[in-house]
Amino acid sequence: MNKVIVITGGAGGLGRAIIEKLCGQNTIIALDSSQEKLNELQAQTSCQTLLCDITDPEQVKKTIEKILQDNDKIDVLINNAGVWIQGKLNENDDQKISNVFAVNCLGTIYTTKYVLPAMQENNAGLIFNIVSMAGLSAKGERSVYNASKWAMTGFTKCLQEDLKGTQIRAMGIYPSLVNTKLFENAGISRNDLDRGLNPDQIAKTIEFAMSLEPTVNLDEIVIKDIRY
Repeated sequence: MNKVIVITGGAGGLGRAIIEKLCGQNTIIALDSSQEKLNELQAQTSCQTLLCDITDPEQVKKTIEKILQDNDKIDVLINNAGVWIQGKLNENDDQKISNVFAVNCLGTIYTTKYVLPAMQENNAGLIFNIVSMAGLSAKGERSVYNASKWAMTGFTKCLQEDLKGTQIRAMGIYPSLVNTKLFENAGISRNDLDRGLNPDQIAKTIEFAMSLEPTVNLDEIVIKDIRY
């Protein structure tokens, strides 16, 4: 059955892998803040694209309203957008700290907030929050990044409580290191990405979770490469 799927950060590596796995049988709308990347995505896939800065709640509201006008419903929301930061706290730039929380936390909250009423009206829907194992653990020189991910973990778990007794499911996805351009986009070079998960592995996990009956919910999905 064709599902209407909205994915944030859709033009990036992991978002792109998810879109390629789910497109064809579904209507996918990719949201991203880069028009250039969206143009490339649209030229190479069958998905729809919309320019949206998810850190701006008014933009998010208008974007979700447009999607609902065009499609009448949203079956699946994949909160995938994220940015990286590392280093000792006193060495982190204030603007970058704000941006990490704006993208990783507020963007997820805003998007979920404006998608949820349509799901509640239909009493059906599936929300994936792609968090990271950083939302379950502590590590040196990761205070800002991990704090943003722990916030996502708390948001996801509380959302699950709010949705009990409904046919709307919220799932937290907690991958270990993923071989994407997340670090490169932050100006950081890593030589261990070959030990990271292939984005397609996460895409397959989401595809499987989507295939489950509405009464079945996987609260947490931890995906870890044994070499990590």
